[in-house]
Amino acid sequence: MRGRAMAIFMAATTFGPVLGPMISGFVSTVTWRWTFWTGLILAGATWIPLLFLPETYGPIILKHRAEEMRKSSGKSNAFAPIELETKGFSQLMTVTLTRPIRMFINEALVFFTCIYLSFAYAIFYLFFEAYPIIFQDMYNMKAGIAGLAFLPIGIGALVACAIFFIWDSFLYKAKKANTPWASIEENRRLPLACIGGPLYVVSLFWLGWAANPTTHWIVPMLAGVPFGIGFLLVFIALLNYLTDAYEVFAASAMAAASCCRSIFGAALPFAAHPMYDRLGIHWATSLVAFLSLAMCIIPFAFIKYGDQIRDNSLFCRYLKETREREGKEQESQQLGQEK
Repeated sequence: MRGRAMAIFMAATTFGPVLGPMISGFVSTVTWRWTFWTGLILAGATWIPLLFLPETYGPIILKHRAEEMRKSSGKSNAFAPIELETKGFSQLMTVTLTRPIRMFINEALVFFTCIYLSFAYAIFYLFFEAYPIIFQDMYNMKAGIAGLAFLPIGIGALVACAIFFIWDSFLYKAKKANTPWASIEENRRLPLACIGGPLYVVSLFWLGWAANPTTHWIVPMLAGVPFGIGFLLVFIALLNYLTDAYEVFAASAMAAASCCRSIFGAALPFAAHPMYDRLGIHWATSLVAFLSLAMCIIPFAFIKYGDQIRDNSLFCRYLKETREREGKEQESQQLGQEK
């Protein structure tokens, strides 16, 4: 269920960048202020439901249950594990806030996932500069019409979401049948990234070499469909893999990934105009395609070496030892009840 929820979440977040250029292109003709008014209206409308979202973080749910037990039964020794942890400003600064940084530096899974997702994310935001160069400058489209060129990316995201649901159903049946491959961590999530990565590369070459004044505008525009499929499959697969691998530490791993891709997404678009001016549309887009080709090796490497990487991970080893200890405690409790 978590995988499906993440797929829907990622598909929904893809539509923000997809619809933004189109909306901005049309409303900014009235006044540039309406671009920001539209964003404010949407942010305000979507903020209200957040007030009613339930808590989903396991340790906090256990804390609330412990508090209820202490109130209802008067048991003062009912505590959740999170309540027994050392707290304070020093703990917050030296452990909690630094954990994403430590995981980025010391955890190979987190580091390479951050690099791949950050680059993919940055290319998406690079399109905010590249698409106007292609569709406004080359094909003489107005800003609002050129913004429609992003819609195929949204279509691709929907297709990717459907592909994930099909894969998830197949995986569920395999796990239910106790198929050996379905019990391997890397086999459950990463095959989708192995499909998405090459699609992502193909879409970039397609866009770069189909963009030509003598070629109909729909041809480069349709490159957005495989781009959307590849982009979302890579994100869904790798983020789910991080979550499965790091469990209770997944929030820190996701924080590292979010921070890195935000930095890349903000920085790379600055290189768009100089790069496209010097290399031209064909080779500038091909350059990021070749770099993406190198990046798409990462999920294949994880499938081959992921179990060894996790065995050498401090966080993964800690989680494994905790599971084994809890399993032994449950066995001893069951034996005690039987006696």
